[in-house]
Amino acid sequence: MRESIGRISEVQIGALLALSYLLFSAVFWAYPFIWLTILSFSDWRFFGAPSFSGLHNLLVVLRDPDFWGGLWNVIRFFSIYFPIAFAGSLGFAFGLKHIGHGKAFIALCFLLANISSGVAFSLVFTKLFSSTGPINNFVFSCFGFRIPWMSDPTLAMLAIALVVAWKFIGYYGLIIYSGLQTIPRDLYDAALLDNTPPFKRLLRITLPMINAQLIMVMVFTILVSFGIFTEPYLITGGGPLGRTNTPLMVIYETAFRRLQPGHAAMMSVIVATASYVLIRIARKLMERDVKLA
Repeated sequence: MRESIGRISEVQIGALLALSYLLFSAVFWAYPFIWLTILSFSDWRFFGAPSFSGLHNLLVVLRDPDFWGGLWNVIRFFSIYFPIAFAGSLGFAFGLKHIGHGKAFIALCFLLANISSGVAFSLVFTKLFSSTGPINNFVFSCFGFRIPWMSDPTLAMLAIALVVAWKFIGYYGLIIYSGLQTIPRDLYDAALLDNTPPFKRLLRITLPMINAQLIMVMVFTILVSFGIFTEPYLITGGGPLGRTNTPLMVIYETAFRRLQPGHAAMMSVIVATASYVLIRIARKLMERDVKLA
């Protein structure tokens, strides 16, 4: 009798926990998603009831050069940001693995950037990259010229990529570090007995064994690239010449300044679809099943 009562209470607790998650998902995921989908095919100006407009919003978005320019800027940003974040997180993970003492403190120091306010550090880096900031003052005192971080389109995108990479390298590095910890030491011992060079050990043992972690880092970099807003909005404002404008900045401008939330909702659907397709392609090309014989 007591066992049956105990089992019933466990089932009830489990059902309650599952129900709380389902309610959370319904309120904060399902409802916004359904509303976004309805709004994508509606004409609305924040007042009154939305009216169905069919594919009108889609046709307007397809003819919007600012939106497609923002998507192209995402590709440019990703091509700069991913190598920096990938190499930096790998270096951090390998460095953390070979540190004898103080790993927790060092990891915490890197994670502080990840939990810092995006507005705060964007303003700080704006001062650092300005024409009269510390970086340019140092370069001018040593080499006699200043770097046009904010006026050159490529350098402006590079500056934003450096800021975002600084924020996430610690987080990505810990993901890769967790994968390094699971690699059996016997594999490296066998490679040493065969006199395998270090670079070959990296390519043949380390990277294949942390494939899952590398894929996760790639997925996160894709999501960050398509969802970036705070850094370009505060550091460059989308300039120069709109070369650092992002889809989220265009969506914000369309929804709250042009007062066209239906068009902005359709842009959001396209951006989400594009990021999902890119993630699927990346996983298809790079994801491998690693098995120990």
